[in-house]
Amino acid sequence: MEIVICADQESVGQAAADTFESVIRRKPNAVVGLATGSSPLPLYEELERRTLHGRLTFRNARAFTLDEYIGLPEGHPETYKEVIDRVFTTRVDIEPANVRGPNGNAPDLEIEASDYERAILAAGGIDVQVLGVGTNGHIGFNEPGSSLGSRTRVKTLLPQTRLDNARFFTDQEEVPHHVITQGIGTIMDARRVVLMATGEQKAGAVARLAEGSVSAMCPGSMLQLHPRVRVIIDEAAASQLALADYYRYTYQNKPAWQHL
Repeated sequence: MEIVICADQESVGQAAADTFESVIRRKPNAVVGLATGSSPLPLYEELERRTLHGRLTFRNARAFTLDEYIGLPEGHPETYKEVIDRVFTTRVDIEPANVRGPNGNAPDLEIEASDYERAILAAGGIDVQVLGVGTNGHIGFNEPGSSLGSRTRVKTLLPQTRLDNARFFTDQEEVPHHVITQGIGTIMDARRVVLMATGEQKAGAVARLAEGSVSAMCPGSMLQLHPRVRVIIDEAAASQLALADYYRYTYQNKPAWQHL
């Protein structure tokens, strides 16, 4: 796990975009994994800039999203399909048909989950997956207590997660109780993972996932076992890391030939 501590949100987005760009340049038809929430927004803004300047293209790429609310009507602005359309699909040059997410209104959600797993495998797997982390340590919507080997499935959101997401709705009661999400095992299958976090409210979760014990009580800690993870954070999110000075030192002295 490589920990990259940046000065601010903008530089977090730039560092994350560097990883995406390196993957796309080597493999123009790469499969990228997309997350919603506030953390990845600086990345998507930077990818838009690089696309507009002709530095990067997603014309041959495909994308899969992490999760989706269950029960929100099609076209609701807070479905993750609509969110990804706003923050990514319409801002870069990817073909909209090449962006897929799980269907939260499927008539049989178990079949939908299995079909989604098969679609990812059929595409060749995820080359680079972006993640955020919840204040309780969840990745995707794998809440504390989730199986560390889980696959795409239905999950019930904890009250704290619903409260955290209420800022996107007019009322907390509008936040769905259930989601369909990629499992921890699904996420761990990605060839590279980029986890982004900003703000002091994420500092505890970042410390637990990077330096705590690997435990289902902090699902993000499972990433310690992944061979190619970059955790890109700002100074506020790094404020509880015991080894923060070491992470700064190693990144500042990283040679050009050393790749994650």
